[in-house]
Amino acid sequence: MVVATSVMATESPAWRIYVPNEFALMKRFNLLAIIALALFTVATSHAADTSRPPNIVLILMDDMGWRDVGFMGNKFVETPHIDALAERGLVFTQSYSSAPNCAPTRACLMSGQFTPRHGIYTVVDPRQPAGSPWHKIIGSHSESDLSTENVTIAEALQQTGYATGFFGMWNLGRGRSGPVTPGGQGFDTVVFPETIGFAKDAYFDDDGQYLSDRLTDEVLKFIDKNRDRPFFAYYPDHAVHAPYEPKAKLLKKYEQKAARSQDDRDNSAYAATIEAVDDNVGRIVERLEQLQLTDNTLVIFTSDNGGTQQYTAPLRGSKGQLYEGGIRVPAVVAGAGVSKPGTKCNDMVATVDWYPTLLELARAKSPTNKVLDGVSLLPVMQGAAETPRSRMFWHFPCYVGKATPSSAIRDGDWKLIEFYEDGGHRELYNLRTDPGEEHDLAKSQPDKAAALYRTLQTWQQDTGAAIPRDANPAYDPKAERMRGNQGGGGPQKGKGKGKSAK
Repeated sequence: MVVATSVMATESPAWRIYVPNEFALMKRFNLLAIIALALFTVATSHAADTSRPPNIVLILMDDMGWRDVGFMGNKFVETPHIDALAERGLVFTQSYSSAPNCAPTRACLMSGQFTPRHGIYTVVDPRQPAGSPWHKIIGSHSESDLSTENVTIAEALQQTGYATGFFGMWNLGRGRSGPVTPGGQGFDTVVFPETIGFAKDAYFDDDGQYLSDRLTDEVLKFIDKNRDRPFFAYYPDHAVHAPYEPKAKLLKKYEQKAARSQDDRDNSAYAATIEAVDDNVGRIVERLEQLQLTDNTLVIFTSDNGGTQQYTAPLRGSKGQLYEGGIRVPAVVAGAGVSKPGTKCNDMVATVDWYPTLLELARAKSPTNKVLDGVSLLPVMQGAAETPRSRMFWHFPCYVGKATPSSAIRDGDWKLIEFYEDGGHRELYNLRTDPGEEHDLAKSQPDKAAALYRTLQTWQQDTGAAIPRDANPAYDPKAERMRGNQGGGGPQKGKGKGKSAK
């Protein structure tokens, strides 16, 4: 919403004209010189501000579903700071993660490419190897690291003169130093939880400090240090991945709210974790305001995949699945590049779009010989009617959680999902009339299903997508499915020596 303001005119006495003496002329000359100098200073400083590429703060949540925040309709969780960001920014109401779980989405973000191009399809977890007895077919091989030959968005911005900082969870290589870690992939400043004294998988340190708070402290230090040059702060928080270990005060607040609620989905610990995140988003926005960097900084807030259990309804599915609940995420941008604050975009956008968007915003060149699957959202942010995209693709040929190997295409209102376990079973949905994907139209609309499938196959061939087809000789239909790492790698409750009393 754009608020118009007006200035009320005030009466003033008419100017009297005098014939100035020599002293008066000197005073007038000095006054005019001072005014001219002031105007020149304002003009040149303004020109310097506009000539400087915008700063970028990219906040990526872990497992936050599309309706886990107030601006997307959640009535239980309180997110006033994120909602305020949405009120002065642009909300993408149909934003997608480019994969249904953690690592591949982060690879899509860093590379600007769909999963078949970078080869990271899932989190590589030794507890869920390919060929586990609960896998009906052999899932495709997934890389665990993002290739150093793949120029990341951080490297592209770094080459343009940006200070680059990473704070939180990488998950594109398990090490803490070396070429496939953030420090080798374009980030000058690298802060892992261990860097600031947190035991592995702990939400609290020995002094009772909360991980999200401390990571935000480091983001603020980075902003302070680089206030006079363009900077890119990438903040992939460990929150809000389960199991939750929230601050005691917030937990008590939501337990009381849940006791009054009639909705059995209202998870107190989860809500408390989200509000803690919201507080820290508020701290970042406040620091930008204090440093007068708000107008020249683009803030992006989004998530790595769909929700796990709480508020995905009325969408179907959750994290790991290619149904809407597993890939729809909240997304808002505010600040530099957004020309119409308080607006919404209903076109589909995806994780792969942030790379070309940030390149254009930073006036940076696209890396030589690099294929970008995303499209720049900057024209939409600046008021264009729609995004230059009509199709979206996903390829997840692996197992994780409840999900089985699958691939999908969305073309306009239509969406086709291919499931590989039973020889390529396909489902067709019209998302305009059936956003909850309750009515499979594959049999009643065979021509549409066939046309979308041909387009999906062509895309798979063009990108070199790995297609899982081989039966698993070790498959046991009675085998117990092991959860293992469900793709997020977030802190685990009770690990480390953390205190939760704060």
